[in-house]
Amino acid sequence: MESPKHSLIPSFLYSSSSSPRSLLLDQYSNNAAFASSNLEKSPSPPPPATTTMVSRKNFLIASPTEPGKGIEMYSPAFYAACTFGGILSCGLTHMTVTPLDLVKCNMQIDPAKYKSISSGFGILMKEQGVKGFFRGWVPTLLGYSAQGACKFGFYEFFKKYYSDLAGPEYTAKYKTLIYLAGSASAEVIADIALCPFEAVKVRVQTQPGFARGMSDGFPKFVKSEGFGGLYKGLGPLWGRQIPYTMMKFASFETIVEMIYKYAIPNPKHECSKGLQLGVSFAGGYVAGVFCAIVSHPADNLVSFLNNAKGATVGDAVKKIGLLGLFTRGLPLRIVMIGTLTGAQWGLYDAFKVFVGLPTTGGVAPAPAIVAAEAKAQD
Repeated sequence: MESPKHSLIPSFLYSSSSSPRSLLLDQYSNNAAFASSNLEKSPSPPPPATTTMVSRKNFLIASPTEPGKGIEMYSPAFYAACTFGGILSCGLTHMTVTPLDLVKCNMQIDPAKYKSISSGFGILMKEQGVKGFFRGWVPTLLGYSAQGACKFGFYEFFKKYYSDLAGPEYTAKYKTLIYLAGSASAEVIADIALCPFEAVKVRVQTQPGFARGMSDGFPKFVKSEGFGGLYKGLGPLWGRQIPYTMMKFASFETIVEMIYKYAIPNPKHECSKGLQLGVSFAGGYVAGVFCAIVSHPADNLVSFLNNAKGATVGDAVKKIGLLGLFTRGLPLRIVMIGTLTGAQWGLYDAFKVFVGLPTTGGVAPAPAIVAAEAKAQD
């Protein structure tokens, strides 16, 4: 009978590869088992170093439901799994915090009316009821699912790509730069997918009566400002999201590595999966606080431009003020983004564990290990 887990996940994520690399691994495993069973009868010299390197290069992660089979690291199935994990991670979490996002956007657009977090919730409850707290949840879910797919999927791709370009020695030495470059490259693509949905979301949330959601809000927006208007906020969106994502990934990788190095006595591979996921959430929450601070001025610009027809960045700075760009709505955004980022990393790594992949961060990059071993052999 098919496993319930398999009904939720594309079957190819669990299929074993028949590539030459996998065949080499299987051959090595069979030879190792045969040699072990006959060790006492006919001792043999240790296998050559080249055979050992084959096993390292063909590293497979076992699936929870298929012992001995799994997803090969950096294979198409690996990137597909990371992409799907990003959809779950970003789409579900952003949709869940729609009420906080709704209050935050209105505080940025109309601070005279929405003076604080508590008063903002009170005004929305009085004017729109409980249902009003989730206005705009559809463009939020669709937009951030698309963004999450590109953000996490392309981050894993670019991290590997830039590591290969740099080589083992420079990757180990400048790993933080690899994280920054990989996340920035991924976010450029992710924001192109997000921008149209973000424009409709902000308009729906900050202009009562404009539309009920995505189905009627999208055609109204296009009729009013054309298809080009959907990307009017792309520049400020890049200004908000690229620094945010660079901080999100680079600080997370660094924080998690420090937690395993200084706060947990056992190596990562000896920790339970529950503890590893707890570390992912904690590292993500701390990273989220930094993310909120560095990206907040651009977040205010995005909200202003998507709310006001024909507005420019200069208009926003003039009306909000330079100090207001950095401070208006910041406390609420710190709470929202901290929780959001922690939950995203927790969900993302939980999905990776579910399909048999290791959690993110906490160990030296694989190329660095290879370089250290190669140097030791010289």
